[in-house]
Amino acid sequence: MQSFYPEQFQRDMGCTESDWLGWLPRAMGDVPWRVNDASLHANVGSGELHVDWQVDEPRRLGLAVIPRLKVRFAFKGVPDGERLAFMKRFDLYTHRGGG
Repeated sequence: MQSFYPEQFQRDMGCTESDWLGWLPRAMGDVPWRVNDASLHANVGSGELHVDWQVDEPRRLGLAVIPRLKVRFAFKGVPDGERLAFMKRFDLYTHRGGG
């Protein structure tokens, strides 16, 4: 987990769009949000969050093919502490484990 999240950042996520959309309800928790096409708008604490995504070329590792999404997060008017609390929860529900 990170200890700081900037107001805007991008992630390369190893999932399908269907996986992503399935994770969102639990990852968002009690935060009011809505999805429109490939974007999400939410009210986070005292500010807003806009997330958009696009399907990217899969990553190939030998015979393994890993789907990818480019996901961009843009917070507006969300103080550092509120951003951190939101993203910690979000990451718990969207990070995959492996081993």
